[in-house]
Amino acid sequence: MKKQKEDLRVIKTKKCLYEAILNIMKEKPFENIKVSDICTKACVNRSTFYTHFEDKYMLLDSLIHNLSENLVEELSKNKNISTSKEYYIELIKLLMNHMEDKKEIYKSIMINNRNSIAMDMVYDTVNEDITKRLEQTSSATKKAVPAEFRAKFYLGAIIHIGFEWLKSKNRYKREDIITYLDELISEHSWQ
Repeated sequence: MKKQKEDLRVIKTKKCLYEAILNIMKEKPFENIKVSDICTKACVNRSTFYTHFEDKYMLLDSLIHNLSENLVEELSKNKNISTSKEYYIELIKLLMNHMEDKKEIYKSIMINNRNSIAMDMVYDTVNEDITKRLEQTSSATKKAVPAEFRAKFYLGAIIHIGFEWLKSKNRYKREDIITYLDELISEHSWQ
C-alpha cells in the first residue's frame, strides 16, 4: 500500500514538472530554461527534481517518450481497414486527434521551440506504423514499389499535413484536410 502512495506522488511530481517545462517553453526557448526555473514554476525543490531527472534534457526526453507511447496507442486504433486509402485517411485523422488532444504539448515543444527530438519521435512512430502495415499487406504495387519507399512517400505527406494543420491556427479545417486527402490518395486494396 505504501509503495502505491509513493508511486502516486512520483506521478504527481512528474506531472507538475512536465507542465512547468511546457509552460516555460511557451515563453522562452528550451536552451534558455534553467532547472531552477522549472522547479520554481512547478513548486518543487531542486533535490526533488534531481531525484527524478538528471537534468532538463532528461525531463524533456521523458515527456517526449510519454507522448510517443500515447501516439502509438492512438495509431493502434487504425484496424479493420480494407484499402490503403482508408488506412491513410484514418491515420491522419488519428494523428490530428492526438495532436489536438496534446495541442499545448506540441505547440510548446515543436512550434515554439522547433525541437527536433519531438519531430523525430512523431516521424519515427508514424513511419513504424506505416511500414508495419505495408509489410503485412500483399498488394500488386508491393512488387513494383518497395514498402520502405511507399512508407516514406506517405509519411512525408501525413507528417507535414499534420504539422501544418497544428501550426496554421485554423487555416484549414479538419474536414477540408480529409476531403483533400480523399482526392489525392489513390485507392489500393490491401489484398
